[in-house]
Amino acid sequence: MRQITASNGLGLYTLYMREVRRFLKVYSQTIVGPVVTTLLFLAVFSLALGRAATAVEGVPFMEFLAPGLVMMAIAQNAFANTSSSLMISKVQGNIVDTLMPPLTAHELTFGIGMGGATRGVVVGVVVALTLAVFVPFDVHNVWLILFHAVGASLMLSLLGVIGGIWADKFDHIAAVTNFVVTPLSFLSGTFYSIHRLPEAAQTVALMNPFFYMIDGFRAGFIGHADAPLLTGILVVAVTDAVLWLICWRMFATGYKLKP
Repeated sequence: MRQITASNGLGLYTLYMREVRRFLKVYSQTIVGPVVTTLLFLAVFSLALGRAATAVEGVPFMEFLAPGLVMMAIAQNAFANTSSSLMISKVQGNIVDTLMPPLTAHELTFGIGMGGATRGVVVGVVVALTLAVFVPFDVHNVWLILFHAVGASLMLSLLGVIGGIWADKFDHIAAVTNFVVTPLSFLSGTFYSIHRLPEAAQTVALMNPFFYMIDGFRAGFIGHADAPLLTGILVVAVTDAVLWLICWRMFATGYKLKP
């Protein structure tokens, strides 16, 4: 196996910064846009429920909802960053500029994946700070918040890498977003506690890795989790590891990247 040298470190840093600067350059779409969307969600729930909103697990509904909205923004934007980056490179034909430098498959996975994860975390921080103006946030365990924010960002970023490599056109990416990312996000306890679901639906929810990243993240704020926290941490870590290996394999073999 080729050893990592100073030039590889420079190449890896350059690749990572390219991905970061890519979303920062259009911050009105990549950062401000998600903030506006999240505020609309908050407004709709506030206006629709009004005084009818009840406490969930002893926590006011809006305080229960806010961490879920933050995590949804993190997930959607981490996925969008890597999937769009690779898809645009493939369509424009400049994916070769990413593949030609002396970077290993792990380095490519790290540079692109961490770029998407960075966008997810940045969006999450900005969204949380904005929501804090309207909804009080009580930090119960900062380590749970940090682990699940980074773990979820990396999970969706790597899923975006897989989708971007697999897709042949933008319709394929839209299909992954519409039929995988969005349903798993909405059906993972973002807006509700799974304890309110029928037993069969709870069982299905517990098989959804998105549930654990939202549940653990919310627990960091409200101090309550619907599932054992250690189980959630293991699920997030294992899912990230599996997705990383898939991305590495795709880059190593040149799947849909090399003629």
